[in-house]
Amino acid sequence: MDYRVELKHVATTPLLVLQLRATQPQLSTVVPHACGVVWDFVRRSGIDSAGRHVAVYLNANIDLEVGVEVGADAAGGGDVFRSATPAGLVATTAHIGSYARLGEAHDAVLQWCTDHQHPLAGPSWEVYGHWNEDPAQLRTDVFYLLNARP
Repeated sequence: MDYRVELKHVATTPLLVLQLRATQPQLSTVVPHACGVVWDFVRRSGIDSAGRHVAVYLNANIDLEVGVEVGADAAGGGDVFRSATPAGLVATTAHIGSYARLGEAHDAVLQWCTDHQHPLAGPSWEVYGHWNEDPAQLRTDVFYLLNARP
């Protein structure tokens, strides 16, 4: 897939999340499971949500927060915590297609940042579009927070 990487400023988005640590091979099961746990909490609690799931990768150890976009007044409970996506300058691209090929979008953004000398600030995140049975219709937006150029 040919990825178009863009620079843009993004605002923070409130989330309800589970806080986790995973290995790379575990992500394909850990992320969907955590999304389901948080979504069940949101439904049971009657919390307004845009319904999009989010995975925020906090560091290279794959400490992550996985959950659901919510309104600013949403409250967590139990293992579900309030959090938010980072805000600031990001490099971003859209991945259309199977989650199994999502790594290609990450690779494209990372290569673009290297080529254009945009240092990474650490966190990255994925915002998953609404589910579709047809993998060709799945959209995932990939974001990398950037540092100011030296």
